[in-house]
Amino acid sequence: MSDHRFYIVTDEAGAARALDLLSYMFEDDGLPIATMEVDEANGIWEASVYPAGEPDQEFKAQIAACLAADFPGIAVQTEEFGDVDWIAKSLEGLKPVRAGRFLVHGAHDRDMVHPHDLAIELEAGQAFGTGHHGTTAGCLEMIEKVMRAGPGGPAWFDPVLDLGTGSGVLAIAAAQLGPVRVLATDIDPVATRVAKANVLHNHRTAQIDCLTAPGFHATAFAQARPFRLIIANILARPLMRMAPDIKRHLAPGGSVILSGILARQRWQVLAAYNGQGLHHVETLWRNGWVTIHLK
Repeated sequence: MSDHRFYIVTDEAGAARALDLLSYMFEDDGLPIATMEVDEANGIWEASVYPAGEPDQEFKAQIAACLAADFPGIAVQTEEFGDVDWIAKSLEGLKPVRAGRFLVHGAHDRDMVHPHDLAIELEAGQAFGTGHHGTTAGCLEMIEKVMRAGPGGPAWFDPVLDLGTGSGVLAIAAAQLGPVRVLATDIDPVATRVAKANVLHNHRTAQIDCLTAPGFHATAFAQARPFRLIIANILARPLMRMAPDIKRHLAPGGSVILSGILARQRWQVLAAYNGQGLHHVETLWRNGWVTIHLK
């Protein structure tokens, strides 16, 4: 099986629009979708979809149809990688990202860390969630806001659940803010393995347990609940489906931070959680995506 991507070449605004369109179309398929600046001097960006298996021309045509109205005549191109770890390759050139006091960076950018930063060091790996996407950066900002405003400071939010942990960056962020235990789960065993490595690398193994678990069926959820903070950076439709389970695992007075939500999906997500008795506190907006805090 060859690794490959389908992509378009555009500008920064076009890449952001393509990300919105492709995310909406393929959100239930769980396909990696990304944008990348390839020529800073000339403002050239790429928006890519990374499907599994051999290149499928019908799937390529679906992408072209999805983008046709906003990008008339644009060419959907194909790149095959063979055995190249394309995610690791793409992460090598990423710049450090600041979100509140958090700085997410690679080992090559340790000199960018300031004395008062909450630094999270991630290496190129196979899981997403590096802080460069608006959803992850928005979650980092919201986690800091919510945990610092707790009735007893960050420690009040013990325990924390990071649902769909990906790289583990949000779990590490919560653990850095205070003496809380964090259960970090993902349906993808590769993501769980990467999260464990990042937790170890950031010296947070005493606080964070990483677990591969689909939904809320694993016994670890029942053993750790009720959670005083639940963080779920996934996608809008799965978040709406999980609203009853999230409410059931939430402690009285606890908080929920949701992301992976396009701005136009905000009201649908809020309706699902309002129906479970949770009320809206704040929404952060970043690059067409929203991060929502509910209590």
